[in-house]
Amino acid sequence: MSLFNRPKSLTELVTENLRDRITKGEFELGEQLSEARIAKNLEVSRTPVREAINRLEMEGLLVVEPQRGSFVFNLEPEELAKLCDARVCLETTALTLAMQANPQALHAALVDCVERMKVAREAGNDAEYLFQDTMFHQCLFDCADNRFLNDAYQTIALKMAALRSRLGHHPDHMAKSYREHLELVQCVRDGDVHKALEILKLHIDRKEGSYWSDATSMDSLTQQSK
Repeated sequence: MSLFNRPKSLTELVTENLRDRITKGEFELGEQLSEARIAKNLEVSRTPVREAINRLEMEGLLVVEPQRGSFVFNLEPEELAKLCDARVCLETTALTLAMQANPQALHAALVDCVERMKVAREAGNDAEYLFQDTMFHQCLFDCADNRFLNDAYQTIALKMAALRSRLGHHPDHMAKSYREHLELVQCVRDGDVHKALEILKLHIDRKEGSYWSDATSMDSLTQQSK
């Protein structure tokens, strides 16, 4: 029996539209969203917009406050620190499992990502580079052969994509990011789990400064979005 090729509902289309705009940085962190304005811009009723907002609240990209409205998520520096701690735990575990279970598939997937990163850098396409950055880290979970670990990562993956879009454009940051991704690929190729974990921890850890220094150089990420 073949599966039905069901068209997407309006709610699904609006959800995808808003999710994409949030993760790509079109909306500022902490920005209030207007149901009426979104509905008018997308030429839909307010019902699918309201349903989309509810879905994105469950994904952690929006915060709905009674009597106030819907806001893009925001992170104070101490919350960003905890997010980085969670990334270290999840990604180092995923990398270890992936290098044990599917080393060749992992290497091939990471090589494909860094090649796309290189093309994006040469073209000055920051958005594509940051998208491939997100895909690079997702590869660790795709090859780890543990769906529960991947499910846990998905609770923060969209937030990380949104943060990359806002904090990852600096040329020095991008150069350092690219170099460390290349080093990780080399470690996977060589089967050096210990060195790969060291590089990944430095790449993610808040003390390394990848997101931490940019965020904590201000009173909070709220300051940046004003």
